[in-house]
Amino acid sequence: MTENLSKSAKKEIVKKIILDLHKGLSPVEAKERFEKEVGSITSMEIAEIEQSLINEGLTPEEIKKFCNVHALLFESALKKAVIKEESPAHPVYLFKLENREIEKIVAGIRDIIKNRQKYELAAWKAKMKEMLLGLRGIDTHYQRKEQVLFPYLERHGFYGPSKVMWGKDNEIREMLKNAIVNLDSVNERTCEDYVSRFLNPLIDEVEGMIFKEENILFPSSVEMLTPEEWVEVLKESDGVGYVYIEKPKETSALIEELKRALVEEPFIKDRAIVSFPTGDLSLKELMCLLNTLPVDVTFVDREDKVRYFNSPKSKIFVRTKSVLGRKVQHCHPPQSVDKVEAILNSFKEGTRDVAEFWINYRGRLVHIRYFAVRDENRNYMGTMEVVQDISEIKKLEGERRLLDEKA
Repeated sequence: MTENLSKSAKKEIVKKIILDLHKGLSPVEAKERFEKEVGSITSMEIAEIEQSLINEGLTPEEIKKFCNVHALLFESALKKAVIKEESPAHPVYLFKLENREIEKIVAGIRDIIKNRQKYELAAWKAKMKEMLLGLRGIDTHYQRKEQVLFPYLERHGFYGPSKVMWGKDNEIREMLKNAIVNLDSVNERTCEDYVSRFLNPLIDEVEGMIFKEENILFPSSVEMLTPEEWVEVLKESDGVGYVYIEKPKETSALIEELKRALVEEPFIKDRAIVSFPTGDLSLKELMCLLNTLPVDVTFVDREDKVRYFNSPKSKIFVRTKSVLGRKVQHCHPPQSVDKVEAILNSFKEGTRDVAEFWINYRGRLVHIRYFAVRDENRNYMGTMEVVQDISEIKKLEGERRLLDEKA
């Protein structure tokens, strides 16, 4: 009977079940209703349903809260779906290869937990720390998803992953950080509590994210993105990098072939001159000058779209060409969007020209500044973000003359 449901009718039933879940319906009851009233569903339909819920006013935070329950609800139906295997040069194939390695690390953590009694506590903690530090590579996997894949989904009107899944990624990052930080203080008395409070939830969330990626995100992406867009995703992925895997030869060969095909017009525009009130530069000189700056520079236009970023030798934050044209609000994790909006609004209203803060990032002190870009009449033209590693600058004392031999 359920197989005769139209696509729209099926979606309305599932939306109603999800909304009832958010109102207190138990996951068991929700699953029973789903199997009875719907029966089967595609990953694309799930993506469309969650996107429509966001469009209708359900906040990404609320959806994120029930994200694991949603996955459980669709699990049996999704596992019945047959997804064709991707070629070794496809970004989804590479994401899945990484997931297989992530699963091995998680299995190793489970094994160390299970065999606690076989180790002295110090040896157990050392082994656990090694595994948890290894799991930190998951950040690269998530960054490639957030910085390269999500922008292409947004171009098709799907903002759900960047608003919901990115939030879940950050929760996993925070859980992993807490598991590492709290490991050193574990003793015989607190070991069991540490496992239940920090390790078990982390394992569950990492495995849950693999399920969501492979049964919802990736199949939906394969259905939405064009072959040309997947080529761009593949090219941009190199800017973020891979983790736990070696890129298949087919992938590297394809990228090289694409580069040769593009021939990148060795800058016919190089000879073009850009004239400023204070001097003239060729386009190539200007590009090289901006890339030589010891800072990351990003420009967001008056419509909040990312228009430009430089490419210094040592980037602090990941930037890929896929973010060009993307709303800056979607380039930040959901937890920080409100702060970004507040800064942009203050710039547009003219109540502020600069906003700055500094953070500890991967062991470095990073200074982040936003500047309102205005014309000669103080009309708002956009925002410039300047990011600088000031770790070494902060250590400077006294003075060093330009011609000092030690320089």
